[in-house]
Amino acid sequence: MISKMEVFKDIESHLLEDETPASYINRISDIGMISEYPFKWLDDMKSTMQSPKHHPEGSVWNHTMLVLDEAAKQKHKSKNKRVFMWAALLHDIGKPGSTKIRNGRITSYDHDKLGAKLARKFLEEFSQDSEFVDKVANLVRWHMQILFVAKDLPYRDIEGMKEQTDIEEVALLGLCDRMGRTGADITNERNNIKIFLDKARLFQKIT
Repeated sequence: MISKMEVFKDIESHLLEDETPASYINRISDIGMISEYPFKWLDDMKSTMQSPKHHPEGSVWNHTMLVLDEAAKQKHKSKNKRVFMWAALLHDIGKPGSTKIRNGRITSYDHDKLGAKLARKFLEEFSQDSEFVDKVANLVRWHMQILFVAKDLPYRDIEGMKEQTDIEEVALLGLCDRMGRTGADITNERNNIKIFLDKARLFQKIT
C-alpha cells in the first residue's frame, strides 16, 4: 500500500521531469490513487464544469491537465520550477468549492482566494518548507490578475500582488493558464500577457 507521502513525491517527480506530466496524473486518478484527502481536492475537479464559452475543453480537470502540460513546456523559464509546477497543478483547486450557477451561467468567483487557502493546506500535509508553500499559495492567489489587470477590472490589485509574489512568475503561469483551453490563440494570449506585464511594471515605477 503506497503512502500519501509517496504519492506526493511521485507526483512531484513527474511534475519536474516529464514532458507531459498530465499523463501520469490522469493515470493515478483513473486507478483511484487520489480519491482520498487531501488529494480528493484534485479529483473533485473532474466533476466541476466550467463556462463552455470560456472553457470549451470542459471540466476544471480537463483544463488543469492542459495547463499542466503547457507549464511543463515553459518550466525552464521559471525562477523556481518546483514552485511553478505545483502552482500549475493547484491553480484552480478552489473552483470545486466556489463554482455556482448564477442566472444560467457557470461562475467561480473568488476561486483564486479559496484556491490559495486550499493549496496551502494541501502542501502543508506533505512539506514543512514554509517558503515553498507560501510561494505556491501566492501564485495560486494571484493568477487571475492576468485578466483583472489587462482588462482594468475592479478586482485588480497590483500592489497586493507585487507584495506577495513575482509578477514575472504570475505572467508565465498566466500564459499556461490561458493556453490550457481548447482553441487558444497563442498570439492573442501572448499579447494579453504583455499588456499585463506592461501595466504591472508601470505601476511599480510610479508607486
